[in-house]
Amino acid sequence: MHIEPGIVHGAKLVLAYGTAAASAGVALKLIADEVKGRGLASFAARAMMASAAVLVFFEILPHFPVGISEVHIILGTTLLLLLGTGAAAFGLAAGLLIQGMFFAPTDLPMYFVNATTLLVPLFAIHALARRVLPADRPYVDLGYGDVLKLSMVYQGGLVAWVAFWAFYGQGVSVDTLASVGSFGAAYLCVILLEPLVDLAVLAGAKALKGLNHSGLVTPRLYNAA
Repeated sequence: MHIEPGIVHGAKLVLAYGTAAASAGVALKLIADEVKGRGLASFAARAMMASAAVLVFFEILPHFPVGISEVHIILGTTLLLLLGTGAAAFGLAAGLLIQGMFFAPTDLPMYFVNATTLLVPLFAIHALARRVLPADRPYVDLGYGDVLKLSMVYQGGLVAWVAFWAFYGQGVSVDTLASVGSFGAAYLCVILLEPLVDLAVLAGAKALKGLNHSGLVTPRLYNAA
């Protein structure tokens, strides 16, 4: 989902600064709520786990160039369900920054573009989860259909933002349309894979109920809303 350097450039980057700033504002509100609810130590532990997981997503899990960008297995729904939205947002932003600083410095000019691409879909599934997931059902009891909805919105959001940045930066052309189309088609495999990962992670968490009061997971994992 990386937008490569040069796709968006010059004065057009101002929009990315604005979208990233707005995303940071939303993230800080979610983080403040989580710190208030479970304390700073719990949030810090979950944020560090999320950051480490994002580095694994970027650097260790398979990724390959397709069309306008690269297909990465970014398990945003998994992070949200296990660690909470605030910790997931911190992890996505921090993991992306660390990856750029130490592994792919050529990506740093696109940091705000790529941060927006990762964070806005996360906020979308945060809102969706509150609306469509049964309030009386802990996350560990969710089914495939429940997590598929979240995955479709998150991964679809990534594709939509990549397409937006491509058209915004390069204009609408046959080549750009073809590149965006092939990228979106490739991401269908991630949409189908992520719910299976989610269910496996949730099944493991269900077997480890001692985590409920550890502060290492989001309270919603084991408890009704």
